[in-house]
Amino acid sequence: MSDPVSALKNASDSTGIVQISEVGPAGMITLRGDLADKALIKAAVAAGGVNLPEQRRINTEGDRGMAWMSPDELLILCPYAEAKDRTADLAAAVAGQFALAVNVSDARVVFELKGPHARDVMAKLAPVDLHPSAFTPGMFRRTRLAQVAAALWMPQEDCFRIVCFRSVAQYVFDLLNVSAMPGSEVNYYG
Repeated sequence: MSDPVSALKNASDSTGIVQISEVGPAGMITLRGDLADKALIKAAVAAGGVNLPEQRRINTEGDRGMAWMSPDELLILCPYAEAKDRTADLAAAVAGQFALAVNVSDARVVFELKGPHARDVMAKLAPVDLHPSAFTPGMFRRTRLAQVAAALWMPQEDCFRIVCFRSVAQYVFDLLNVSAMPGSEVNYYG
């Protein structure tokens, strides 16, 4: 088996008002089905290593987690090397149900944005209310960054994780860099 290669070979930039980094290969599994079904919940919890998240939330523990994507979809996070086996386990657990488990690890990329101006940088790009009273660590949103689909969450204050399609990785990296240019501080959030 060959070693996984990230979309931008772990690109990073710290010349702006935040640190921008490509996280590197990450395991991601899309699970679609009835999120009220006990067998599906049990399989998802086993694969993600965390409890089922509430609507518009993400639960994480280390490099494992689970995000609510829609009323019938979860995104399960795990180490890249485990994604293939976890997907197979999920598919077996929901066999016979109207459900689908797909390993999307190689189709996605994850970026991290860190620093006291992270909210301002994200607010320039995403139509999401990012005020600290409206968006807190553990919340999860599917949205757009300029012209492309993305999802975002805050693992902690002053830090965002962004998931987008691998095919637009360079575009998103460039967007983040332009929005974080020195001198572009908005200071809207404090």
